[in-house]
Amino acid sequence: MLIQKWMKFPVHTVKPHDSVAHARELLANYRINQLPVVQDEKLVGIITDRDLRDAPETFAISSQPIGTDTPAVLPDPGEIQIENVMTASLVTLSPEDTVEQAAQLMVQDRIGGVPIVEKDRLVAILTRTDVLQAFLSSSRRLTKHRAVRLQNKNARKKKADQKSKRP
Repeated sequence: MLIQKWMKFPVHTVKPHDSVAHARELLANYRINQLPVVQDEKLVGIITDRDLRDAPETFAISSQPIGTDTPAVLPDPGEIQIENVMTASLVTLSPEDTVEQAAQLMVQDRIGGVPIVEKDRLVAILTRTDVLQAFLSSSRRLTKHRAVRLQNKNARKKKADQKSKRP
C-alpha cells in the first residue's frame, strides 16, 4: 500500500517564529496532534501536542542559569517561539514509500505522524490514524475475499454432492 493513497493534504503548518499559543490553537481547532514547521516552503521541524504542553516548563528550565536555586518562572505560551521547542531532527517519507514502512517507523521511533516530502517540499502528512485506516481497509478486503472464496468452495462442494447422488 503506497502512502500517496492515504496521506492527508493540505497540511496545517506553523513557522519557527510563531508562538506556542498559536500552535496550541491550531491543534485544538483542527483536532490534530502535530504540526510541521515550515520556513520558506522548506520543512525545518515538527512540533507535537506533547511538545506544546511541556513548552513553558522546558523553556523556563533551559533558559535558567546553571546553579541557580531560584525556581524557574513559567513564561506565557504566547511569548515562546516554536523554534525553541520544536524537534529539528526529522523523519520523513515520500508518497512512493509504503504504509508498512511508515508504520514500522512510527513504532520504532514512537511518533504519531510522518511528514511526507517530495523534492525537499512538504506535500502531505501521514498520521497514526491514516495508517490504521489503511490496515483496516486492507483487512476488510482480505476478509471479503476469503468469504467469497469460502462461498465458492461451498457452492462447488454442494454441486459435486448433488452430482454424486444422481443415479
